[in-house]
Amino acid sequence: MRYSEYFIPTLKEEPGESEIASHALCLRAGLIRKIASGIYSFLPLGFRVLKKIENIVREEMNKAGAIELLLPVMQPSDLWIKSERWNEYGPEMFRLKDRSGRDFCLGPTHEELITYLAYLDIKSYRDLPINLYQIQVKFRDEIRPRYGLLRAREFIMKDAYSFCENEEDLEKIYQKMYKAYSRVLERIGLDFKVVEAETGLIGGKYSHEFIVLAKNGEEQLVYCPDCGYSANYEMSGFICRDSVDNDVNSNFREDNETREVYTPDITDVKGLAKFLKIPISKIVKTMLLIDSSNKIYAFLLSGDRDLNIKKAEKFLNLSLGMVGGQKIPNNLNIGYLGPVNISSHIEVYADNSIRGKSNFAVGANKKNYHLINVNYPGDFTVKDWGDFTFPLQGDRCINCGRKLKFEKGIEIGHIFKLGKKYSKKLDAKFLGRDGKLKSFIMGCYGIGISRILSAAVEQLHDDKGIKWPFSIAPFMVSLIITNVRNKLLVDTAERVYSILGKMGIEVLYDDRDISAGVKFKDSDLIGIPLRFIVGKKFLENKKIDVDYREDCNRVEIAIEEINRFIEDFRNKNNC
Repeated sequence: MRYSEYFIPTLKEEPGESEIASHALCLRAGLIRKIASGIYSFLPLGFRVLKKIENIVREEMNKAGAIELLLPVMQPSDLWIKSERWNEYGPEMFRLKDRSGRDFCLGPTHEELITYLAYLDIKSYRDLPINLYQIQVKFRDEIRPRYGLLRAREFIMKDAYSFCENEEDLEKIYQKMYKAYSRVLERIGLDFKVVEAETGLIGGKYSHEFIVLAKNGEEQLVYCPDCGYSANYEMSGFICRDSVDNDVNSNFREDNETREVYTPDITDVKGLAKFLKIPISKIVKTMLLIDSSNKIYAFLLSGDRDLNIKKAEKFLNLSLGMVGGQKIPNNLNIGYLGPVNISSHIEVYADNSIRGKSNFAVGANKKNYHLINVNYPGDFTVKDWGDFTFPLQGDRCINCGRKLKFEKGIEIGHIFKLGKKYSKKLDAKFLGRDGKLKSFIMGCYGIGISRILSAAVEQLHDDKGIKWPFSIAPFMVSLIITNVRNKLLVDTAERVYSILGKMGIEVLYDDRDISAGVKFKDSDLIGIPLRFIVGKKFLENKKIDVDYREDCNRVEIAIEEINRFIEDFRNKNNC
């Protein structure tokens, strides 16, 4: 492709709207253009990258036995009402009416539609198991679209849905999808981790996220470098670090009894720790949660940790929220809550972070007062213990006991075991081996095509621009002629262009009549893996400079060596 005949509107300056590197570079390199908040057009270079990502995903899905189809973007409301997600999905769903006043939505996901398809056409266990997938546009009305393609309102996704007659078949397909997604990211050349995760609005009882590591990623993950354990930050299990400081104030000597201390207007742990001259870890916080029936639960945790409501919900198998406003019982004082003599109507649960602690401080359930030298089980009771907090630096792996590490990344894929959540609600059944109708056991497997593009840029770039991996680069070679007015250089560049074309190499030939410096800057910005330069070196010794975008190394080759060089490069990089 000749640059002069192509459409690559690069930008010299970083756009003011860009928030992170991938957003800025996708705009500057002419991959995308913003149409409205969270809505982007893919320009030719970006579209080429998208198609290469799609092809890799499609190849791995087909290898794993999945079957491609295409479902409509517009979905009728009645299916979502049956699944009870029409209201649950909330304002993120784009809703519209047809001319007859019937409600529809622009699909944020396709569980309802694919389940309806199974209801219509999958009748017997003989038709199972089956895994159906599509590559389709999705719509979610993000409250705050940001980071370019990473948090967009319109995006491209591959979503697959499996239907099985038993848990064993579901597990087999789940593992196939796990391996297929891993192969996709390995083929693209991205550094990633797979973590245990929360199921969220999709539902189900078991899921894994695929996270591309990136400093500006929205997701935080926790992993053990020794045994390989990894999990989403919110759902990670861990062994609490030993945070108890034995060098405490004399008021906390073990021979002292529990007593009340006047703490005027001190309602936060930092202020209390300063006032009492103790470490924050010597304080036990009491947090109140409430369920849909207005029952209140108290959770006790170390003062240096935060309550993880999702873990509490999972532990109790309830939907919970923070207690506030008029929900607070009259006899409780927020800021001075504690487990000692708390109402008998409140169930008390303790986090593992306080297990084994002694002589700690808690609220006295009385305004302006706290208790010190409090101990369990002498001073209060606990219904159960569990993990209700987030991990901290220094916490240890639940499997091997080594120190955990923390990374940031971008979620690009998520796989779920849905079970019968949708098949039961949508009455999707098949005839079992015993002659009885049974609900399908389902799985769901999503991977973001447009998110992979953005995540690759976020992980693979430098201060000059993008550094595309060979697998998804828009072109393999950037061919630059430094002076289009020199006939010898023009003839040579045309010859090189012809040689590469005959080899089936995708080449972007920069034949523009502009300065070589601008060409080099555009080439670095766009990030094509190899750069062939026909210029001064060729005039001096008949050599072509070849730059590697990944590490900026340079070699010189003769025209006669191009074929061998490309073949060696292909073999080395499996491309």
